[in-house]
Amino acid sequence: MSKTAIYPGTFDPFTNGHIDLVQRSLKIFDEVIVAVAPSRKKAPLFTVEERLAMITDSINHLKGARTEDFNSLLVDYSRDSKSIAIIRGLRAVSDFEYEMQMALMNRRLDSSIETVFMMPSEEYTFLSSTLVKEVASFRGSVTGLVPEIVEKALHHKYGHPDNS
Repeated sequence: MSKTAIYPGTFDPFTNGHIDLVQRSLKIFDEVIVAVAPSRKKAPLFTVEERLAMITDSINHLKGARTEDFNSLLVDYSRDSKSIAIIRGLRAVSDFEYEMQMALMNRRLDSSIETVFMMPSEEYTFLSSTLVKEVASFRGSVTGLVPEIVEKALHHKYGHPDNS
């Protein structure tokens, strides 16, 4: 029986830290679905369609990884996808409280779906989508922090030439 996990998020934008977690999750699970959620709390820079396209391009070399979007309760989406786990990344202790609350609520809604917390590789512990957008908006280099397709899309969104 195939073991599927959901890696949910807004991924606005998708970073090399996200790719790191997908790669490491594939060592545990047969399939990892990077599930793009619309954000009700944030005003995303990229549309869901743009995020899906960039993520698909960024993970298409990873056997067992794919992208989808969803607009429902995560546990409902997980159940519909026949996943057994939800992957969540923890960069710092500050992430833990929020993630623990979400995991406990998800468990209350459906105790058959586990939450798996993973720490990123050391080189990505500081990295967040918010930080990437901030740096890119001021023409700072995000090379090595995001896939090339994301870097180009950031330059385009902020009206910068590709070589800035």
